[in-house]
Amino acid sequence: MNNTQARLIKKLNDAEATIGVIGLGYVGLPLSLRFSTVGYQVIGFDIDADKVAKLNAGKSYIERIKDTHIAQAVAAGFTATDDYAMSARAEALIICVPTPLTKQRAPDLSFVIDAVDAIAPHLHAGQVVSLESTTYPGTTEEELYPRISATGLTVGEQIFLVYSPEREDPGNLDFDARKIPKICGGYTDRCLQVGLALYRKTIDVVVPVSSVKVAEMAKLLENIYRAVNIGMVNEMKMVADRMGINIHEVIEAAKTKPFGFTPFYPGPGLGGHCIPIDPFYLSWKAKKHGVDTRFIELAGEVNTAMPNWVVEKLSQGLERFDKTLAGAKVLILGIAYKKNIDDMRESPAVAIMALLENAGAEIAYCDPYVPVFPRLRNHYFDLASVPITQQNLEQFDAILIATDHDCFDYQMIQNHARLIVDTRGRYAKFQTDTIIHA
Repeated sequence: MNNTQARLIKKLNDAEATIGVIGLGYVGLPLSLRFSTVGYQVIGFDIDADKVAKLNAGKSYIERIKDTHIAQAVAAGFTATDDYAMSARAEALIICVPTPLTKQRAPDLSFVIDAVDAIAPHLHAGQVVSLESTTYPGTTEEELYPRISATGLTVGEQIFLVYSPEREDPGNLDFDARKIPKICGGYTDRCLQVGLALYRKTIDVVVPVSSVKVAEMAKLLENIYRAVNIGMVNEMKMVADRMGINIHEVIEAAKTKPFGFTPFYPGPGLGGHCIPIDPFYLSWKAKKHGVDTRFIELAGEVNTAMPNWVVEKLSQGLERFDKTLAGAKVLILGIAYKKNIDDMRESPAVAIMALLENAGAEIAYCDPYVPVFPRLRNHYFDLASVPITQQNLEQFDAILIATDHDCFDYQMIQNHARLIVDTRGRYAKFQTDTIIHA
């Protein structure tokens, strides 16, 4: 352990270090609040001036994070900024920015690279840089290390570099930032020791691994495991539907086995910032090493095709009433990617809405968590959430449940909807002419 490393670890252990969090979204903001709660001074960086202004005023822009929590952090010294020169004041810089896909389904690391380039002129000895954004194995070594080394600082001696993947699960009240074990890999062993000191005061369990590549691959394995199993159960759903079998009853029966089975549930497709994207990150990188990830890509194809399956099931349901998609009035229930949250990233509901609009349907949506449709990168609808009332339900030809928020009155929906297309199994026990299981 050299003197620079020792001084930095002591500051981190004593909560005397300033923590800089780059990207104040669904990952970065909760992490910032957690560091603040423990007693660190925290600077939050974001390119969105509106977010910065709201946070400094003690206001939240994420539904599950209350204004009072933001106000408490501000009172404790938390500040948000879009001035990256302030990164020089932080001993730790944690990067929590998006890693989406390009139109060609290749990794888009532009947000990560922009973040590193923004802080690079202000880096100095005695700092640690941690990347938390989900990415392919090799990113930390191939993209971050050269940029940090170009500043003239020696990684592992003067400045320290780690990869510690985020593991946020929006809407899951059982696990907050403190309770979710934190994987950490270092570019060198000295880097790892600094990374462990960075997180162990704020996270209950920190899990060291031998390299940044192992940490990067572990995050991909976690999410691809889910993507593949969801693809499998979505395919099973389609097979069961053709056979007249209730897939939800099948799952309930199968999960009574006390070993060797983990239940996964079908839906209208994958959503969120990781699971729909991560398989493509690995398959892209695998091709660079001459490996064809056929199994993973097949699961991606199944999941990507689910919105089309849902729309086809809706079309079949409308035929019972001598109607077609063209001109049909359809109310989408829930447009966030999962229930009880306001996160719209990669939501399959948006793909369904686009397919319906292209088919000539008249669409509306209800989602108390998303009062106005946001401006997304790929789709935009000039719509606002409509309330669920008896009158509203009765004027639509079909109600399509894309995201099953607990706040919906499912009994009232069943009582007054002409046709229900259920993609989430809310009405799994009902077999009627007016409920389509999709």
